[in-house]
Amino acid sequence: MSAPSSSALLEADHLVKEFAVAGTGGLIARPETFRAVDDVSLRVEAGETVALVGESGSGKSTTARLVARLIDATSGSVRFDGHDVTTLNGRDLHDFRSEVQVVFQDPFSSLNPRHTVERIITAPLRYQGRKPPGGSRAFTQNLMERVGLDPMQWERFPAQFSGGQAQRIGIARALAVAPRLVICDEAVSALDVSVQAQVINLLRRLQAEEGFSYLFIAHDLAVVRQIATRVAVMSAGRIVEEGDRDAVFDNPQHEYTRALLSAVPRIRPEWETARRERAAERAALAAQSIER
Repeated sequence: MSAPSSSALLEADHLVKEFAVAGTGGLIARPETFRAVDDVSLRVEAGETVALVGESGSGKSTTARLVARLIDATSGSVRFDGHDVTTLNGRDLHDFRSEVQVVFQDPFSSLNPRHTVERIITAPLRYQGRKPPGGSRAFTQNLMERVGLDPMQWERFPAQFSGGQAQRIGIARALAVAPRLVICDEAVSALDVSVQAQVINLLRRLQAEEGFSYLFIAHDLAVVRQIATRVAVMSAGRIVEEGDRDAVFDNPQHEYTRALLSAVPRIRPEWETARRERAAERAALAAQSIER
């Protein structure tokens, strides 16, 4: 791996991802390309949560897969802890896998239904060729307890758990190798609202305990406001706005961001009150500067 060259934990520069699609013009189908990610640059600092938000099809999940090296970029680069990981292969790519883990949208489709909780949680360690500290059962039970699951259920299968519990299993699996970045790809969108809140609180607690970073992929801005420190808004494969959470929510600059926010139900009145108070403060400061 190359020498470190960046202070950010994760830095993506000018990422482009094109997919081949069949053309429809003429009698013979011609290969064409669809640009799902178009010149995306993104930074995640150590210990922070960056939310990548946008409508379905905006390119946010593809960006997450590029960052995690689950798919290769057409062009652009990804640096992790200052190292270029875009072209990693072999042992270097293998080692990178332990630094970045993903929690997927549908917990049941991402968990092998034929494997017990113990085998699922310890899978990343087996992939890395590492033995669970203290033994497989004790290691599994410890992680289950940390994510709010009954450790005595370590021999159960995914179908024996609720959706929220299954997602906790996925989170425990991601934590098994002590990653420095966890990518949550719509990790709570398939859950009921009450369960969403529980999982969000769990994610925040684990981050406070471990100090890792999140790249949080979501379309639900009400959820994003609960967990993000910075927000990047994607539309048609591009990031159209980025900034601190409160700045983006309280004073959106791009019309697409304003449209997304206008569709968010005001389920938390205190957010709206706080937003109005901050807007009034900014207006008062602006008036004072004009008077001077």
